[in-house]
Amino acid sequence: MRNERRSEEIALGIRRRVFEHTIRNNGGYLSQACSAAEQIAWLYNEELRLGEPTLPFVPLPFGGVPSRDNAAYRTGAGYNGPALPDYDRLIVAPAHYALVVYAALIEVGRMAPEGLEMFNRDGSSVEMIGAEHSPGMEVHNGTLGLGLSTGAGLAFGRRRRGEGGRVWVFMSDGELQEGQTWEAVQACAHHGIDNLCAIIDVNSQQCDGAMESVMDVGDIVRKLDAFGARAVEIDGHDIEAMRVAAHTDHDKRPLIIVANTSPFKGMSYLQRRFPRLHYVRMSSAQERREMNLHIARELEMAPVAEYC
Repeated sequence: MRNERRSEEIALGIRRRVFEHTIRNNGGYLSQACSAAEQIAWLYNEELRLGEPTLPFVPLPFGGVPSRDNAAYRTGAGYNGPALPDYDRLIVAPAHYALVVYAALIEVGRMAPEGLEMFNRDGSSVEMIGAEHSPGMEVHNGTLGLGLSTGAGLAFGRRRRGEGGRVWVFMSDGELQEGQTWEAVQACAHHGIDNLCAIIDVNSQQCDGAMESVMDVGDIVRKLDAFGARAVEIDGHDIEAMRVAAHTDHDKRPLIIVANTSPFKGMSYLQRRFPRLHYVRMSSAQERREMNLHIARELEMAPVAEYC
């Protein structure tokens, strides 16, 4: 399934959808759309080898937890197509980026726009913090730092079965504060797991503030290389740079793209809030109106009419 639209256009569409959702709901994971829109757009629109979705265009309600007696249980990976040997798999490590992923699925035609209307509602599979049953999600990564280990294990198993598909992991820089992430890099290097690729959204901010004030992770590229990965540093808003990076030789090593980004790319109004950008909620009707007008203008779209 391939979209004829340019990835840059899809990235803009992602930002617009997340922005409109945030204004309507007086809060949302807005900065994640600013920093990651190009990365998610590029993955879905160009880089990932995926089949047609196997789940309904309009998301089904939550089908219950997995068990041998629950025939209704399903993961959200069906929106990425069937898990066939030569297709790629995507692990979304930071589950709070779910809103960005849902917007991307809509933009590339894998999920109905009505799906966002189900966001964070009781009984919905379209979770605020993406779970394994949420659209585009295959496993639960709500505990920060699990994603790369999950992807490494999946990639190792796929290689042992002789499958040609790769495993891509989308990550956030906060996960580099977790020891499990570094253990995963070492394990990949030791076992030669080179069918694993990752892209890290390095937007320098997290739930508790700026990365450097919470726990500075230092020179990410140098450390990843030292732990055995093949790390490539790029501008995370430059899609051509992603294309080039993805073709970097990394024989017997995982490829990790370090994508430096801005948490207010395309929405410069948010800069006045940095680094308190993890979840953006408006403190007053006036601020909501100002944000609506300023950001809509920057995104070249009409403001959300009822909040003008």
